[in-house]
Amino acid sequence: MGHSSNVTEFVLLGLTQHPEGQKALFVVFFLIYVVTVVGNLLVAVTVLASPSLCSPMYLLLACLSLMDAMYSTAISPKLIIDLVCGQKTISFSACMGQLFLEHLFGGAEVFLLVAMAYDRYVAICKPLHYLTIMNRQVCILLLVVAWVGGFLHSVVQLLSVYNLPFCGPNVIDHFACDMYPLLELACTDTYFVGLTVVANGGAICMVIFSLLLMSYGFILRSLRTHSQEGRRKALSTCSSHIMVVVLFFVPCIVTYVRPVSTFPIDKSVAVVYTIITPMLNPLIYTLRNSEMKRAMRKLWCMKLQID
Repeated sequence: MGHSSNVTEFVLLGLTQHPEGQKALFVVFFLIYVVTVVGNLLVAVTVLASPSLCSPMYLLLACLSLMDAMYSTAISPKLIIDLVCGQKTISFSACMGQLFLEHLFGGAEVFLLVAMAYDRYVAICKPLHYLTIMNRQVCILLLVVAWVGGFLHSVVQLLSVYNLPFCGPNVIDHFACDMYPLLELACTDTYFVGLTVVANGGAICMVIFSLLLMSYGFILRSLRTHSQEGRRKALSTCSSHIMVVVLFFVPCIVTYVRPVSTFPIDKSVAVVYTIITPMLNPLIYTLRNSEMKRAMRKLWCMKLQID
């Protein structure tokens, strides 16, 4: 597959052009990236190494943590390096690769959050049938669907951009390669491509976000028949899920539910869902989950005893 482009590389303007600001942001984003990777891997290792966390909910949580670590790795290292480098360039192929990976992991996370909502629905509304409905085969199927959905979404996004002609400006006013900044550089009419992006990105996010909110509303309404302790535990779990859903979907909707155009605030919004949210997810799930905290303490104590 070839592309009709005279541009072999792009220049990323990043978040700021001020040297002092770049140094400060380097420290901030480097620390955030370390916390993101370590935190998410810690959650995944804790789930996989703890027999008490063998339920489908924790399996899905471990997959979400691994997904967040990979999602952050698709964006953050390039951003961090560019903050200390003079020339912030990225080759055409590397740009397309970054675009594909960020939408692969982002798209897969959208479908995984749907799977996690379904898991909570079954656990709270059909507790007696939970292990029968959410058996290992169903969990694997949900994970496969999430990755296939993310892959198809990413392929459509990539094909929408790859064959566009880039014959003039190559400066991207962003810290990463993304759809709208790239479409603005194409030297052809991108109206219909823009509609594809809105349908494949913004519309899907909007529909799934609305369905997730309605499903959690239905779950919370069903808690009226539960005991006080059951309501407390379910509310704690669902509130964590709802926070993650809002943090991920709202910035995506703000970015993609509109015609092809870029605004100065886009970079700040992108920082939220590509860098901040993957860091916050393990904190949200662990700080509000007593079972996870106990498992982490037990795992840490076992490591200290071995040492």
